[in-house]
Amino acid sequence: MTAGPLTTRCRAKINLTLRVLGRRPDGYHELESLVAFAGVGDALSLEPGPELSLTLAGPFGDGLAAEPDNLVLKAAHALATEAGSLRTGRFHLVKRLPLASGIGGGSADAAGALRLLARLNGIAESDPVLPRVAEEIGADVPVCLASRARIMSGLGEVLGPPLALPPLFAVLVNPGVQVPTAGVFKALGLEPGETHASNPRPHPEEAASAAVSKDRPDVSGANWTLLRDALLRSAPQDDGSRGTNGNRTALLETLAANANDLEAAARRLAPAIADVLQRLEALPGCRLARMSGSGATCFALFDDCRASAAAAKALARAEPGWWVRPTLLR
Repeated sequence: MTAGPLTTRCRAKINLTLRVLGRRPDGYHELESLVAFAGVGDALSLEPGPELSLTLAGPFGDGLAAEPDNLVLKAAHALATEAGSLRTGRFHLVKRLPLASGIGGGSADAAGALRLLARLNGIAESDPVLPRVAEEIGADVPVCLASRARIMSGLGEVLGPPLALPPLFAVLVNPGVQVPTAGVFKALGLEPGETHASNPRPHPEEAASAAVSKDRPDVSGANWTLLRDALLRSAPQDDGSRGTNGNRTALLETLAANANDLEAAARRLAPAIADVLQRLEALPGCRLARMSGSGATCFALFDDCRASAAAAKALARAEPGWWVRPTLLR
């Protein structure tokens, strides 16, 4: 028997890079993204009981409703459909992440619900039912299951192996603007079957070794190859230690060459994003400032925790209406 509620953290997902490869003939967009996870997030608990329910709290809880389309409840219903008999109970979500903010808050909550239900029902973390259900719920839910840094591609369902990044000290900022993901992709303006202009077709030697399905845009890029090389240089050393400051510098330099292809479209819908990025770039010690996902949350990277904490404190004082959090990405 389980004593007391089960708990989990639903950590914010940060797109360090985001390439839009193109739009498939079926209308969906193909992506490639290096994602990391922040130390900040929502808190979710599950009190076992006879009926499935959800209560909400936290600074952003008022913006949600405990209705069937809430992703926590949606995850529970989807897993019950796949697994058959399933013990559930009362979920309690403390919503600390801004809504519709490009950091996968809802997807992280859904993934957290799947983790808690798996623990309650003795479903192994490696059971293929979990990623299968996660994919049904939403594009970002599969990567949020383990909440580990990795490269994700396709619609979000193709996951590379977990990556050991050097410590990335960050400040997350949201100006209080909700940006619907569907609206950003519409503003991007790609027609079905069209590739993205910033992602050219591969060089001949790259194309020869690429396995591209008929429904996937035929694209590649030297910058993405450089990024993968930088990640390999950032891997743990033979003694198990993390990457050095030199590895972090190499990674930051390569990240700078791999943008977020949704940023321009998101800025047209929410001009406040441009203001946030300008303020982040001006912070002392900022090495890189970028929008995450489809916005409007942006992040800045620093060399150490003292610099990121000082920058967050100064920015929060200057913009009390903004959501500002210093954190570690990994």
